[in-house]
Amino acid sequence: MFHVRSVINRLVTNEIIRSKAEFWRRSTIHNGCLQKRFFQTSACSQKRRKTAEEKKAPRVIEFAAKKKNKIQTSGVVDVWRNMTVAELAKSCQLELEHIQEVMLYVKGAGNIDPETRLEDQKIIKDIVTKCGLKMKIVAAPSTAKEEIKDRDVLPRPPPPAENLKERPPVVTVMGHVDHGKTTLLDSLRGASVAASEAGGITQHIGAFTVELDNGEKVTFLDTPGHAAFSAMRARGANLTDIIVLVVAADDGVMEQTKEVLSLAKEANVPIIVAINKIDKPGSNPDRVKKELAQHGIALEGFGGDTIAVGVSALQGINLEELTEAVSTQATMMSLKGEYAGPMEGVVVESKIDSRRGKLSTAIVTRGTLRKGSVLVSGLGWARVRGLFDHAGQPVSEVTPGMPVEILGWRELPSAGELILEVESEKVAHSVMRWREAQAMQEKAESDKDAILVKQMEHDEKYKAEREKQRLSGFYRRRNKGPRPKESAPDDPTPRVNVIIKGDVHGSVEAILDVLETYDGNEHCRLDVVHYGVGDVSQGDLELARLFNAVVYAFSVSVPEKAKDVEIRPVNIIYRLVDDLKKEINSKLPLVDEEETVGEANILQLFDINEGRKKLTVLGCRCTKGMLKKASQFKLVRNGELLTTELELESMRHLKNEVDTVKKDVECGLRFADQEIEVKAGDTVVCYKINQMPQETDWDPGF
Repeated sequence: MFHVRSVINRLVTNEIIRSKAEFWRRSTIHNGCLQKRFFQTSACSQKRRKTAEEKKAPRVIEFAAKKKNKIQTSGVVDVWRNMTVAELAKSCQLELEHIQEVMLYVKGAGNIDPETRLEDQKIIKDIVTKCGLKMKIVAAPSTAKEEIKDRDVLPRPPPPAENLKERPPVVTVMGHVDHGKTTLLDSLRGASVAASEAGGITQHIGAFTVELDNGEKVTFLDTPGHAAFSAMRARGANLTDIIVLVVAADDGVMEQTKEVLSLAKEANVPIIVAINKIDKPGSNPDRVKKELAQHGIALEGFGGDTIAVGVSALQGINLEELTEAVSTQATMMSLKGEYAGPMEGVVVESKIDSRRGKLSTAIVTRGTLRKGSVLVSGLGWARVRGLFDHAGQPVSEVTPGMPVEILGWRELPSAGELILEVESEKVAHSVMRWREAQAMQEKAESDKDAILVKQMEHDEKYKAEREKQRLSGFYRRRNKGPRPKESAPDDPTPRVNVIIKGDVHGSVEAILDVLETYDGNEHCRLDVVHYGVGDVSQGDLELARLFNAVVYAFSVSVPEKAKDVEIRPVNIIYRLVDDLKKEINSKLPLVDEEETVGEANILQLFDINEGRKKLTVLGCRCTKGMLKKASQFKLVRNGELLTTELELESMRHLKNEVDTVKKDVECGLRFADQEIEVKAGDTVVCYKINQMPQETDWDPGF
């Protein structure tokens, strides 16, 4: 029993010893303290150490090449009508063989040749769907290889003689206001236009065609005769082949008549004189002919070849002779034009129609204008959506020498601008970008001088301040006092802000030319906040509220509900100017105006004693009006003013203190200032200061 127990204890003890030994062996391996045969090594410990030169050399970092991403075939595919199998594979970003294999399983796919066009969109959808994609229908990509560069378009060179054909003449009727120009045209075309013009005064350029008795067609331009429309008359002279100068037999040569003569000489345009109102009592056609001869117009019968016809536009007298003279002159000039090729023309007038949109009246000078053409003019372009004649009837094409109303402008062209036809809308956009860039560059060039002047003034001021500080011993600029305000000081000058809206571009231009003549900005500023063609819009009303401006609606419609906005409809430019004068006068401050109440002559001087003071009393007689003690007084000697604003202390008649002295009554006056030198024979003037409204001296020449 004891033996067995001792054997078991010995075994347990040995096992414990072996366990402890294994524990210490493992601990020493972990701590690195065991003998050499238990030391563990790795690849890092076998790395070669760098030399001193390698350590000093710069470190070079090498990056591994990036792996190319695989093409993702999942997503939306752009497809279009009549695309080829190769184009579909390219759009799906798949191999051509893959698409061809898919097409074998699509019903109705047909030929799988790469150049085969897929006309059925349902088949394209099935192919894309079987490829695990979705499709989106888009427009076919453009096949143009080169993009259109921004450039300008210019008129074509002169055409060869064999391409020219006869064209109708363009005749402009000009003359002084109220000499019967529009009435003459009414008689020629059998319509009444003068009645539709406000006040019977033409304020637009009217272009229309008249068919003469001999079957020939003549394009007539009716231009305004007043001085405010000189620019419009100048455009009429540039467009015309023949000028019919209308002169009233009772008025003779007037200012606008002389202006027309100078325009015709500058443009080298032949003139036919129509002496109107020969049936009116007091008319003298011979006097008109002599006045024209004095201004360099040699008429037939006076040693010249200029045709002169006496007519009566109202009664229709001698109108046939006038038309024959126009036809003869046109035949002698042999007017021809080119009917083939892109269209060229000139803008006569521009307007915005509330129903049809932006319109322009033009004269075709070359080529044939058709519906759908793309036109550029100034900073505006159009895709022609409609062509109308002077009667408002639609036409299919317009040949040289004919007027036309063009519908489809994106931006209204200015009157007098050249119209050119281009190939496409892309070309039109490139021309617009080029012209806008040129306009901005010209504006920058025009502003360059003003900027340089401002910069020189700033540099001179800075150098003067710097020199002053250096003389004081300071070599660094130091700000003195509080920092100045960065905002501009308020201008105390009264201001009138206006917004001009007109029916046509020419009327707006004429109004702006008249406003340019205003020269009283030192008393009251006149600012044009906005101007444009068309009816008064809500944007105009918001602008008027913002600037407290007056809206002048020239022959355009006005919105019914316009709160807090002053809208003044006008249809005659003279009335607009008169109303604007009243508005300026209401803004001008009141001025002091002296009003003489009475005058008195000094007859004698009296010295009196009042206490210890010695005072001088003036013995006077009132010779004009009356003297009032509450008014102001001044002293005049031999017409020269000695002193003003004298304070009157006492006014007596006999021994009584009075407030007023009437004419031819003697009185005594004592002023507070006793140091003034007064002599017998001087005049005492009694006056008062009244504040009176001012009136502007602006005269635009009406």
